[in-house]
Amino acid sequence: MGISRRSFLAGTGLAAAGALAVGRGSKAAAQVPAAPAQTPTTPAAPASTEPARCQTYLADVCAALKVKWPGNRTINIVCHGHSVPAGYFKTPVVDTFNAYPHLLHVGIKERFPFAVLNVIVTAIGGENSVAGAARFERDVLSHRPSVVTIDYSLNDRGVGLAKAEAAWSAMIEQALAAKVKVILMTPTSDLTQLPTAPEAQRLPLKQQAEQVRRLAAKYGLALADSLAAFEAAAAAGKDLKDLLSQSNHPNRAGHDLAAAELLKWFPG
Repeated sequence: MGISRRSFLAGTGLAAAGALAVGRGSKAAAQVPAAPAQTPTTPAAPASTEPARCQTYLADVCAALKVKWPGNRTINIVCHGHSVPAGYFKTPVVDTFNAYPHLLHVGIKERFPFAVLNVIVTAIGGENSVAGAARFERDVLSHRPSVVTIDYSLNDRGVGLAKAEAAWSAMIEQALAAKVKVILMTPTSDLTQLPTAPEAQRLPLKQQAEQVRRLAAKYGLALADSLAAFEAAAAAGKDLKDLLSQSNHPNRAGHDLAAAELLKWFPG
């Protein structure tokens, strides 16, 4: 079940001090029937059983991207996450123009030549979703994006499934409350996913990916399934090592796979 930002922050010790106390009522109030329960400030999880559809989920955004001057407006897309969207290849090298946020920018512009488009990267190397959720409003929603991508699963193995689910849910619900469209991303692959790796080594990343898929279905969001794309490439005979710049970071070919998954959601 999704949680509100207030519940998440309280659960992680990040709630702001000085929250207003709720009054306990008065004698006059006791003479009238109790008021109905208030509607939650963040939206309840949609009654969905599958992710959104590529052709329709971002229809309003794609329509805005097609508008010509002088009727057009600036569209912001924010890529939030860890070292992969930040552009780290072989650490400490940051190869921004071969990383998937830039490739997404280029791909969208090729399809929508009249668009004024910014793709803004708020990713931080080494970060997990718990830290990313704590700064989501300040660093992501402050850009007033039309679309946000979230990519944390590689590092979320360190915090575990439960904390990751709470953090992703908090970010999702903040975005939905701000009427921002969300694309959830399963992780790009790493050397734990080699065909020769023991199942115990492969399982944690697969579990994180499956949790992202469930969240996309639960909230009716877009899903860019990077891990499935890497697995399909491997099934077609591609050596996983040829998609990586180091053990846990994709190279340009790996970023191409992630970008292609994202671009499915921006039909021209």
